[in-house]
Amino acid sequence: MMRVTFYTRADCGLCDEARQELEALRPDIPHKLVEVDVDREPTLVEKYGDHVPVVKVGAYTLQAPFGMQDLKVTLMAARDGFQSQESTAGVDPSVGRRLNRALRFFAVHWLAIFNLGVFIYVGLPFAAPALMKSGATRPAQWIYRAYSPLCHQLAFRSWFLFGDQIAYPRELAGTSLTTYGAATGLDEDDLWGARAFVGNEQVGYKVALCERDIGIYAAILLAGLAFGLVRHRLKPVPLWVWFLVGILPIALDGGTQLLSGLPLPFISFTPRESTPLLRTLTGGLFGVMNVWLAYPYLEETMAETRALVSAKLAAADEPTTRDSSTAAG
Repeated sequence: MMRVTFYTRADCGLCDEARQELEALRPDIPHKLVEVDVDREPTLVEKYGDHVPVVKVGAYTLQAPFGMQDLKVTLMAARDGFQSQESTAGVDPSVGRRLNRALRFFAVHWLAIFNLGVFIYVGLPFAAPALMKSGATRPAQWIYRAYSPLCHQLAFRSWFLFGDQIAYPRELAGTSLTTYGAATGLDEDDLWGARAFVGNEQVGYKVALCERDIGIYAAILLAGLAFGLVRHRLKPVPLWVWFLVGILPIALDGGTQLLSGLPLPFISFTPRESTPLLRTLTGGLFGVMNVWLAYPYLEETMAETRALVSAKLAAADEPTTRDSSTAAG
């Protein structure tokens, strides 16, 4: 049967009228009414609070004010779209309930799942030098190889652990640190050699992600943890701020470094090598800005998913003789 989701709240006269109109349309347009109290989810209050009642059915959404004719036209259009789905009526309903419970679990815990995934992703590269130092070279090499398609792993653009310094930039970077060439005796222009070099007892062992990637994913992890404290209050960052703070610095730092090393016709750039700190900082800004842009939208989507799936599960658990159910988000 076609499902109609009805966003409502207590003590709402328009909601009572819309509910009666939906009930009146049921004989001609059969449907199951699932009510969601928007006041149970802060993000739903923000999204629908000034517009209740709201009716969603299929791809159609009605926001107050609307009348009986609006409801009838919307339900008829949605019914036509749902007719093609009638063939799935014989599917075991327990499968759908299990899928809905799994979806609800993910919608409730999505931030923890994301943060755990990023923690593992950014943590394993640090395990590689620790394993090298302890003599477990085989599992360390597995980590280096696993991350090899994901990062250039150039030694002179990577952090090092357990050595004389935390980084060995190229001489062109102009830092006070001992350069990669001086510390290793290797050619600083040999990119394949720098990619293959993982370190030794003297200089230490490189992290399996480059400095910029470490900045990006460490910032995503820290910003994701911080987001958990403000998830119901934080608005998405404006696009112009995201571009100015998150995109422009990393584009300028990485772009000018890249262009300075290319033999471009008619254009000459002064050779430039970014520093470890600058690469990490621009990567960190990029990571934070992406969390600030994307996570508020994800939270809004997951809040609505929690409410809808909870309503579906509540409706499915009711006796089959009832066509209308009320569920808290």
